[in-house]
Amino acid sequence: MDARDALGERDDDTARRLRAVCDELADRFYERADVVRTLVTALLAGRHSLVLGPPGTAKSELARELTGRIDGATYWEILLSKFTAPTRMFGPIDVAALARGEYRQVYDGRATTAHIAFIDEIFKCSTAALNETLGYLNERIYHPENGGAPIHCPLIGAITASNELPEGEESAAIYDRLLVRIEVGYLEDPANFAALVRSAVTARTEPPPRTTIELAALQRAVAETVPAVDVPDVIVDAMGTLRAALRRKEIVASDRRWRQAVGLLQASAYLDGRGAVAETDLSVLTHVLWDSPAQRPTVEREVLHLVNPDAKEALDLADTIEEIEAQLDAMAGQSREALSDWVIKKAHHQLATAAQRLEKLRAEAAGAGRSTATVDRVMGRQRAVRARVLTEALGVDAHAVGDRP
Repeated sequence: MDARDALGERDDDTARRLRAVCDELADRFYERADVVRTLVTALLAGRHSLVLGPPGTAKSELARELTGRIDGATYWEILLSKFTAPTRMFGPIDVAALARGEYRQVYDGRATTAHIAFIDEIFKCSTAALNETLGYLNERIYHPENGGAPIHCPLIGAITASNELPEGEESAAIYDRLLVRIEVGYLEDPANFAALVRSAVTARTEPPPRTTIELAALQRAVAETVPAVDVPDVIVDAMGTLRAALRRKEIVASDRRWRQAVGLLQASAYLDGRGAVAETDLSVLTHVLWDSPAQRPTVEREVLHLVNPDAKEALDLADTIEEIEAQLDAMAGQSREALSDWVIKKAHHQLATAAQRLEKLRAEAAGAGRSTATVDRVMGRQRAVRARVLTEALGVDAHAVGDRP
């Protein structure tokens, strides 16, 4: 085997542990497998990420749980508002020292000492804290209030969160620095929702598995091993092809964003235990190349067209599923007989056919070692729409019927 195609023993153990962390968190946080992997990939690349979604989608809990798996890492989190002062983020004034005539800040437990930061409502950053926050994210430095020498912060990566996109140029400057952008929503799959509800009343008989990784091992991967992962010419060519395809759709990412994305590809390959980037790693670009959520489906399709035919077909099936739900909405108020006739003649067959094809696509993807994240997401959507059709059109308890066609 070519030396570039596999990692050394020590690096492979680190990657193996990180994969185990991803699996464990995916088991705990329903419908978040791709989110978890993408956050870990961003940390390995030393980049910052944004998790965009409504309240109550486990954004902060996931960040805490992920950081808790890194032994020795200092974690810091904050909920920003338009009134958050820079000193609250980077270090309050030492009142005792001030009484002695000394102006000094206390940095322990603040952003200045954190290896991983979680910044909630990132776009509500106050005008007073904006420049310091940009410096913190861009260069990992903080300029003390007293004008002393800049403090170099040990930040590996920041996980940020927001319920909405930024408004105004000030917030847009921060948004531009968040290389990875992940959309999350409430659970789609009825089975996952039922499992979530049961988990609230069912006590665990034994603690869940908890794989950890040493901070030094993660830092070594970020600083040395990930940047050494090979990027073959075929990957460079594929990125050029993708860039041209997106430009034809009037989606243009900056040269800086494309360059920084290479580190994510290397991190993705490292996470899978490979010493060279493969075409499957390009999937992470679905979280990099869009500016507005409206652009994300187009970016996803163009990326998957290059790297994952199973996922590409799954997205086509998702269009059919969305059309069925739109038809159900349009038929609101019609008689039960009309609804039943529509289900029998059209909706049931289309949903069943989609389910069968999705199962086959998932098996093919898993057998070929390709990601099943997109297929899984569409399968959850199919089950959600099927449950709506059964309940609203036929008056049938979807949970009682189960997954029978």
